[in-house]
Amino acid sequence: MMASVWTSCGGSPKNDPPVKTETPKQTKIVTTELPTFNADTAFAITAKQVAFGPRVPNTDAHVKCADYLIATLKRYGAEVVVQSGKVTAYTGESLSFRNILARINPSASSRIMLSAHWDTRPFSDQDIMKPKARFDGAVDGAASVGILLEIARILQKTPASIGVDIVLFDAEDYGNPKESNTYCLGSQYFASNPPVKDFLPKYGILLDMVGATGATFYREGFSMQYAPDVMSRVWKIAEELGYSNYFKNDPCGAITDDHYFVNTILGVPTIDIIHNDLQKGFGDYWHTQQDNMDAVDKTTLGVVGRTLLGVVYSEKAAS
Repeated sequence: MMASVWTSCGGSPKNDPPVKTETPKQTKIVTTELPTFNADTAFAITAKQVAFGPRVPNTDAHVKCADYLIATLKRYGAEVVVQSGKVTAYTGESLSFRNILARINPSASSRIMLSAHWDTRPFSDQDIMKPKARFDGAVDGAASVGILLEIARILQKTPASIGVDIVLFDAEDYGNPKESNTYCLGSQYFASNPPVKDFLPKYGILLDMVGATGATFYREGFSMQYAPDVMSRVWKIAEELGYSNYFKNDPCGAITDDHYFVNTILGVPTIDIIHNDLQKGFGDYWHTQQDNMDAVDKTTLGVVGRTLLGVVYSEKAAS
């Protein structure tokens, strides 16, 4: 990001006293004390999902994990809407899916959306030794969901002035790397068929691969195209909270993720907070057997979770 530098020509006469200038103070976005984000709880929820086994559509682990997520969100006081059906994978296989929408403070007219995918890719195709084996998907899926469920718990205890829609998309990772539109089948369905009437949050934030040690989040291309103001606000909040070493101001390439279809089909301006390294791309764990609980870092969970709390509690309800 380039900064503008203002210069002036000329100057005061030699004997004039120096003119005192003050740098204008930037208005802070987060002006209230935030509730405590419990990274241990987010980590435990992540581990609980992993314990079911890989959450690949059409498997027992997939069914049991969805049941757990739905029950937990209901226990946290959310109004839960489950969107179920079948989508066709690039392989021709019919996949049973469940998108999970948890509405917190459902009567509020001012709303934002927080989302992630909860399914697991069916094979670790980036793993040299085991490219066809299933894997835990601890970072790529479960950690993002762990953060969002911890936020749901906090919102039950400390209500915000706005409504929050937590959306857990299914069938995100069952795609062909050569055809980007074969991914994100659950979000494509959700965006084309919103499960509640007049579903139109003010904006959305997608989490993907946000739990690894030393994760870095750059200004992703589609986010900057469709929701630059949202990205600037979130990144400014992260800066205020002291997380600029995680949230980088440099741009990175456009990534086809669930937010792309929310933007282009549903029309809700949505950004993607996604781990990306400008030199290495996604983390070494990505779509490999290394994507297990050892790859999940509580500090990173706390950074992302607290940033989202800053977003939620800095929003004001419509008057």
